[in-house]
Amino acid sequence: MGHRLADASTPARLAAPDEGIGRDELALATRNHGLPLEALRYDLTPPGLHYVLTHYDIPYVPEDTPWRLAIGGRVRRPLTLTPADLRTFPQVTTRVTMECAGNGRALLTPRPVSQPWLVEAVGTAEWTGVPLRLLLAEAGLATDAVDVVFTGADHGVERGVEQDYQRSLPVDVATGDEPEVLVAYAMNGAPLPPQHGHPLRLVVPGWYGMAHVKWLREVTVTDTPFTGFQQTVAYRLRQHPGDEGEPVTRIAPRALLVPPGFPDFMSRARVVRPGPVTLEGRAWSGRAPVTRAEVSTDAERTWQEAELEPDSGHRWAWRRWRITWTATPGEHVLSARATDAEGHTQPLDQPWNRGGFASNLVQRVPVLCLDEDAPD
Repeated sequence: MGHRLADASTPARLAAPDEGIGRDELALATRNHGLPLEALRYDLTPPGLHYVLTHYDIPYVPEDTPWRLAIGGRVRRPLTLTPADLRTFPQVTTRVTMECAGNGRALLTPRPVSQPWLVEAVGTAEWTGVPLRLLLAEAGLATDAVDVVFTGADHGVERGVEQDYQRSLPVDVATGDEPEVLVAYAMNGAPLPPQHGHPLRLVVPGWYGMAHVKWLREVTVTDTPFTGFQQTVAYRLRQHPGDEGEPVTRIAPRALLVPPGFPDFMSRARVVRPGPVTLEGRAWSGRAPVTRAEVSTDAERTWQEAELEPDSGHRWAWRRWRITWTATPGEHVLSARATDAEGHTQPLDQPWNRGGFASNLVQRVPVLCLDEDAPD
């Protein structure tokens, strides 16, 4: 009897009604990690706290390994560039909030079985590199160019399909300046760490993380739409398995609350003492600038507008918000939500899709406020 890739790679599925997190999901959760929510206090997320999702293996690239970025396909002058070559082009640094497209998946019912994110799959960094549009201009796009395909060095199998990780962008996005796509070689002023794509990665401000191809080694311009697995099978908003679905692209608005008080070790349940409590967090959107952050302290019966920090000019990064809450003894549910300039806001009931993508349900944080005379 022969052995096939499908023997090691299972189809996509939904969890049964009473099915808990399985060993396969736990294995994914141990190799990927989210942002500890208390780290929302940092304007720039330290690289070790920034969320990480790695589809396959982290490629091992020793410091003395030659690396080449090939730019080809429907171009007039194919290029082969080293990281040193890239540093001869104009350098740009952009502050970007990056969020996994599956953030919030584990909160859906039924739950799509995959990386079981709650709400922590996010981080903000300053990425330094070369605008992709300059590299494509140097190569010279053919007049019939349609898509630009990006190939990473990570290789694996997914749903029976062996593949390098590949994604594409339409030519107008790849060559545009709003957002300006980067081929990045530095994160927060230092060389890219291995888990964040060393030595080169793509950064697509405003788009979910699946577009930010890590360990970038090829850029290929095509005259037809790219139909690779990660483009047309994965990362689509579908209600049923046979749906063509809508592509996942820009980040939906979200606000997250820094958990107040102190936590229980196992449950992470929050505990505060009576009196004024500063509630703070971050809000962002890849669709339009955030214009409002609101907080509810009574399980979403009422909402108060939080103070949003002044616009600092970082269009693609989160903004801090803050409000003071007078905590009273008892159990409370705190919530936060963001609204952007185009009127997109977070739902109280999450629309569902089979992949668990682009979920931005309002965050809910149960808090116990102790009695006035509760012992330490």
